Amino acid sequence: MQQLLDGVHRFRQDEFGKYKAMFKRLSRHGQKPHTLFITCADSRVLAELITQSNPGDLFVIKNVGNIVPSSNIAEGFNSTGAGIEFAVEILGVTDVVVCGHSGCGAIGALMSRQSDWTLKHLHSWVELASPVRDLIESKYQHLTGDDRIRAAEEENVLFSIEQLRTYACVERRLAEGSLRLHGWFFKIGAGELFAYEPEQKQFVPITNDTTFIERPASP
Repeated sequence: MQQLLDGVHRFRQDEFGKYKAMFKRLSRHGQKPHTLFITCADSRVLAELITQSNPGDLFVIKNVGNIVPSSNIAEGFNSTGAGIEFAVEILGVTDVVVCGHSGCGAIGALMSRQSDWTLKHLHSWVELASPVRDLIESKYQHLTGDDRIRAAEEENVLFSIEQLRTYACVERRLAEGSLRLHGWFFKIGAGELFAYEPEQKQFVPITNDTTFIERPASP
């Protein structure tokens, strides 16, 4: 906790001045983020850091495993779904990014079938991505070890992208052509970001020439 308190003091004394005008503007006019960024709650994955974004640029949803549940699940008790609807329908974001990452504990637990049943909320949440496990077990039998987990982490991104389309506001905006969906993957150790390329059917490194990729194909 002391680290947090020290950080608060440093922010007020050393950093806030750099952003004072920005925060005043955001306070007066409210937020208008351009992108909904859905990523894992993993403490190593910071959306604003890896995209070098400013306050007000991103509406960030973090959950265990960057899983997007179907809009039909537990209606009224889907915080991720509430965030999606708020960002897409109320804030009017133009882009949605689902960003997975290497070394994801949630996907590791999903694939090992060793999630702790006594942690009922965690177990039930991770099992929402069971179609990813089924896909890996049926179509990626040739992969083992880390390669198998990496495939699952990437397929989970594509699965979540498809789940986004179960939300009426997302499907309507896609039909209008006013919303774009993107699948990203963050390789933590190398600090590298990859984007799914539908024509190549794989994740490719994001470079200066990378353009936004709309509506990745189904896994």
